[in-house]
Amino acid sequence: MPKNPVKASSPASFEEAMEELEQLVVQMEAGELPLEASVAAYKRGAELVKFCAAQLDKVDSQVKVLEGDMLKPLATGSTGSADDEDRE
Repeated sequence: MPKNPVKASSPASFEEAMEELEQLVVQMEAGELPLEASVAAYKRGAELVKFCAAQLDKVDSQVKVLEGDMLKPLATGSTGSADDEDRE
């Protein structure tokens, strides 16, 4: 059983944060952690989720800037006849 499953530093990347979060979830689900360590792991997990959400928001903003007005909702499999009428 790990002594200190919770890291204190900020993750270097989205992928590193996701990997650490997955490890915390596995440890918590396995019941490997005592109560105090579980609370610390939960807090760290919440920090990692916020970090990941911020990274995704940042990338989303960058994509919107790069794509500009070209972003369109995805078609759900229908023929999109209403969209065709707008183009004519």
